[in-house]
Amino acid sequence: MGFFDTILFPFKWLVSWIMVQFHDGLTFLGLDAASGVTWTLAIIGLVLVIRAALIPVFVKQIKAQRGMQALQPDMKKLQAKYKGKTDQLSRQAMGQEQMALYKEHGTNPFSACLPMLIQMPFFFSLFQVLSGVAKANADNVGIGAMTHDQVVQFDEATIFGARLSDALLPSLQGGNLTVAIAFLSIIMILAMIASQFITQKQIMSKNMSEEAMQGPFMKQQKMMLYVLPLVFGIGGVNFPIGVLIYWTTTNLWTMGQQFFVIRRMPTPGSPAYREYQKRREAKGLPLLGASKKKTEEEPEVIPEVKGQRSQPQRKNRKKK
Repeated sequence: MGFFDTILFPFKWLVSWIMVQFHDGLTFLGLDAASGVTWTLAIIGLVLVIRAALIPVFVKQIKAQRGMQALQPDMKKLQAKYKGKTDQLSRQAMGQEQMALYKEHGTNPFSACLPMLIQMPFFFSLFQVLSGVAKANADNVGIGAMTHDQVVQFDEATIFGARLSDALLPSLQGGNLTVAIAFLSIIMILAMIASQFITQKQIMSKNMSEEAMQGPFMKQQKMMLYVLPLVFGIGGVNFPIGVLIYWTTTNLWTMGQQFFVIRRMPTPGSPAYREYQKRREAKGLPLLGASKKKTEEEPEVIPEVKGQRSQPQRKNRKKK
């Protein structure tokens, strides 16, 4: 077992165990244990468990993204301060001041990628499980928490005529590519690319302030907008259909989650925030962030007590 396999072993076991639990539950409800639909739903169940566990991380990601956008004005001033200074001391000083800004706003440039980074071990583990099904079936062994009988069921399970363990490029190279494998793989790859692109696009077009749109943070967003779908699109030809189902499902989760955040908790200064304010105004709710007018306290007026005025008397007044 190599170093990479050793690191992924616990994730591989956990991924297969979650799938088995969903598979057994669906079988108990009356679905066919060897059906591709049953195993597809088990993969979708795996997505739901992982993404639900990542909700706290997603909340932290939102806060980090807000912090990155909030520090853009200070970042511009910092870049103007060190513009044209290329010596090592200036670059070091600029880096230290950038880190201080990140700390002040409670964010860092890598927070936006945190949920994806956490998902990668599960993704690679699922890839190994699905890719190793055929070999495990031939070797008469199980994979992770899956018994040999479950491996056989999974290896023979089909959906729309294609096995969940089939992949486009390996099937083409092995000479066993069918129309069902090619059609389903291409559809799932396109769905995976489209869902990832739309999710990132809606963040940029609706949930970023004008300052963030003009700042250096925008370059990172544009890179993610085009590079990530391209990377997964190219790599998708090697992914088993089950992995494509997993990644498309998790992208759809992200899309729905992002839609909820943009509608209910938009970034201040963004187009979505202005639309949110209009909806609140239409419902008669107070606008968020509106400055409250402070009413000055009126000085307390103490009424004068009217009484009989005392007459002044002269001292040593002589009696008549």
